[in-house]
Amino acid sequence: MSTVFHLTGVAVASGVQVVAIAAGGPVLVGAMRKVRCRLEGRIGPPILQPLRDIRKLFRKERIRPDQSTWIFPLAPVVLVATVAVAAAITPLVTTEPALGSSSDLFALVYLLLVGSTLLALAGMDAGTAFGGMGSSRAVTIGALAEPALLVTILALSFTAHSSNLPAIVRATLADPGSLATPQRLFALGALLIVIVAESGRLPVDNPATHLELTMIHEAMILEYAGPDLALVTVGEAMRLTLLLGIFVNLVVPWGMSTSTNVVGIAVGLVALAAKVAAVGVALAIFEVCSAKVRLFRLPELLAGAFVLALLGVVSGLVVR
Repeated sequence: MSTVFHLTGVAVASGVQVVAIAAGGPVLVGAMRKVRCRLEGRIGPPILQPLRDIRKLFRKERIRPDQSTWIFPLAPVVLVATVAVAAAITPLVTTEPALGSSSDLFALVYLLLVGSTLLALAGMDAGTAFGGMGSSRAVTIGALAEPALLVTILALSFTAHSSNLPAIVRATLADPGSLATPQRLFALGALLIVIVAESGRLPVDNPATHLELTMIHEAMILEYAGPDLALVTVGEAMRLTLLLGIFVNLVVPWGMSTSTNVVGIAVGLVALAAKVAAVGVALAIFEVCSAKVRLFRLPELLAGAFVLALLGVVSGLVVR
């Protein structure tokens, strides 16, 4: 009977995580926009405006390019599905998510990469110049960020002697002093740069612009409309929230539930919302104070992330 209750609690916790990421993603984007507008001296739209936009898009007609193939309508669905699966198996609210043994950092990276790759293919599938330009730029940034991310995972795995994310979080909770080790600090710094690059935030990309010569993500989804565009919007907001959730739980894991009871899940959910909101606000403030980096300077930024991750690995080997 206890096993049944435990499995039920695990399923409930994972379901809560998926719902929290799906509903909280657009709210986080709205809050970040609000902070940016306030700092720029503007009132800005309401925090819940992204949710209203998504609801409006779902009510509109679905329009697709005549020359597109099955990749174009499939990409938004796969994007949302892969992020939802990643949210279900990632320790966000509790350290015991569903399929926790499969919640490997390498598996999560390539799971999210499936949605990003299909979205890039859909940008080229539309047959427009802007779509191909945005897809090529997105793939280039992904290719530059992936080595840094893989080395970062290697540096983070020193604490728990495993790349399993729940194991890393549990090891951190058991030994809080490991947060101050050089390899952990270097690795988390590299991870933050990679998250900014992968989510298309400043200084890598400006999510608020539609200038054809500078946009990256927006160029890929110019041909999407109606429900398809709503799914892409939800998927991108979910991915940003998920990545920030992983980051804050690696930096400040306190507040997470080590069990699957109702009280623990509720406390973990509140702690996750507070930590992600704080990092989101800090990121919005940073975006106001920074400018977009030129495209040919992005390799230098991502090379810096790779160097930080490499320093984390070297520090971990020296400490051992």
